[in-house]
Amino acid sequence: MIIDAQDRRVLNERTQARSGTTKERLEAALRAVESRMNNIVDSDVDVLRDASRHIIGAGGKRLRPRLVVLAYLAAGGADVTVTVDPAAAVELVHTASVVHDDINDHGILRRGRPSINQLWGRTFALLAGDYLFTKVYELMAPFQDMNVVLAEATVALVEGETMQAAAVKDNNFTSEVYAEIIARKTAALFRSAAEIGARLADATSTRIEALRTFGFNVGLAFQIVDDILDIVGDEASLGKTAHLDVEQGRGFAVAHGSENGDDVMDSIKQRLLQGDTLEQARLQATMLVESAVAQLDVLPDSDAKAELIALAHATIERTA
Repeated sequence: MIIDAQDRRVLNERTQARSGTTKERLEAALRAVESRMNNIVDSDVDVLRDASRHIIGAGGKRLRPRLVVLAYLAAGGADVTVTVDPAAAVELVHTASVVHDDINDHGILRRGRPSINQLWGRTFALLAGDYLFTKVYELMAPFQDMNVVLAEATVALVEGETMQAAAVKDNNFTSEVYAEIIARKTAALFRSAAEIGARLADATSTRIEALRTFGFNVGLAFQIVDDILDIVGDEASLGKTAHLDVEQGRGFAVAHGSENGDDVMDSIKQRLLQGDTLEQARLQATMLVESAVAQLDVLPDSDAKAELIALAHATIERTA
């Protein structure tokens, strides 16, 4: 595993001596994850290296690697160095998926920067996304069963994206289809992140299942809120091209009965803001978070458990 010397020193100080706070150990691990992602995408093919580092360098919420590390700590893990490669792999799966999303959606802005699609074009964006996916294999090769856990989530992600495209094409974007899509394309990866963290800590099967369910419900809530923000947000606050879901006939609003087409954004926003569709969506997300937090009752109280609860609540309180 390649970790910058400074990050390794911080991690050793915080984990081997076990003298740092949970937040200090978490942030040290996440800094190491950033270094790992940047190192793993190095290539003598300039466009692959530069495009990959462009999207990684744009940052992001890093919820998925944060979930890996916190699940590990909450389940009793002590040395957060063991989470770095799996956490980096989980984030690279997500990053690769958004690169491909921007190709499909013609998105020109991602994480506050021009998308790879915008800067390098569709062909190189497709290849850069493929490159990021293949680097996940390299990161996860030593982790055996946990590699299978992440592979299953990645398969589900692709299935969900495919189901979404098919539902739009067939004009079949119902609430039931929407629920299945977000379960696969978003929640499955959150679930795998939490499960991997728990397994790295050699947690009991009861704790692994609780953290899996926690991650899954948080992922569902996250996607619902993301779809709400796609309707009411703007590009400056979101950091990505806004309103694509509704304009392309998908997302919570479309699944719950709103019209779609090329020039209906204003009418859709007006109808939703006057009605209770968005309120219903927020309520659903809140209930999912409450259910997620309840799963953590099987874990002993700890700073890491408190951070997991805070992460869950942050998914529904965010504005971007």
